[in-house]
Amino acid sequence: MNITVVGRKCTPRDSFKERADKKLAKLDKFFGDEANAKVTATVEKKYQTVEVTVENNGMFFRAQEKAENMNDALDQCVDLLIRQIRKNRTKLEKRFRSGAIAELEVSDDVEEETQYDVVRTKVIPLKPQSVEEAILQMNMLGHKFYMFRNAADGSVALVYSRDDGGYGLIVPQE
Repeated sequence: MNITVVGRKCTPRDSFKERADKKLAKLDKFFGDEANAKVTATVEKKYQTVEVTVENNGMFFRAQEKAENMNDALDQCVDLLIRQIRKNRTKLEKRFRSGAIAELEVSDDVEEETQYDVVRTKVIPLKPQSVEEAILQMNMLGHKFYMFRNAADGSVALVYSRDDGGYGLIVPQE
């Protein structure tokens, strides 16, 4: 697994980078050598945030945790990623190396998800809007995300509210 460690508002120490390599080695049995992992560490006033994003064969796995100690947040992120894989293991077996997830034990505290229940389908008109108009509309509706047609280029896009107070824009890649 290729691991990249990045710091926001800080420079991660070598000891943190070594710990990240050691902890993410637990995920090698699921992903193999072709996976890419990005560890982003952010230092705030009272806590430290670690975000781990793993990309493998077009599938993304992401975990973000806050703690007083950066190492504790990293440990929680790796545990969360393993729980995500355990929860969705039957669906993921088809995507990954055969047998890598089959031998994974399912613990009692994680219930395996076998099917997804769509409880509501909503049809929305995609009218052309600027990103700023879409964010305003999302805020007026009180939603966490909003899909729209970008007036600048005509593509379908999605804006969302981030936990850090900012906004994100998702644009599909053709």
